[in-house]
Amino acid sequence: MEKIVERSVLFDFYGNLLTDHQKKIYEDVVNNDYSLSEIGEELGISRQGVHDIVKRIDKILSDYEDKLHFADNYYKNLEKLDEIKSVLENVKNGKDDIGHLETLIGKLEEGM
Repeated sequence: MEKIVERSVLFDFYGNLLTDHQKKIYEDVVNNDYSLSEIGEELGISRQGVHDIVKRIDKILSDYEDKLHFADNYYKNLEKLDEIKSVLENVKNGKDDIGHLETLIGKLEEGM
């Protein structure tokens, strides 16, 4: 996953577990595309200080994902749903049977 997309996804899933200060900085970097210098100037800290905080937050969010797998499971479930939609369309058109659809739904339920 591209780094900025990965950061955004992890922030969406785990951002509320950060402190308000961490959330503000990370949101400015990831969602608002502010430079480290701009953020540092706004907060009265050095660019390097902002960089260190962002690196620390990257690690925190990555650790949450390593332990909880919410983002990974979310994307796996989206793939399963896409497959279910495809099979459902085939069932409607008589190209597949309902048993295949039931099997896919069962797999989705197992992953939840």
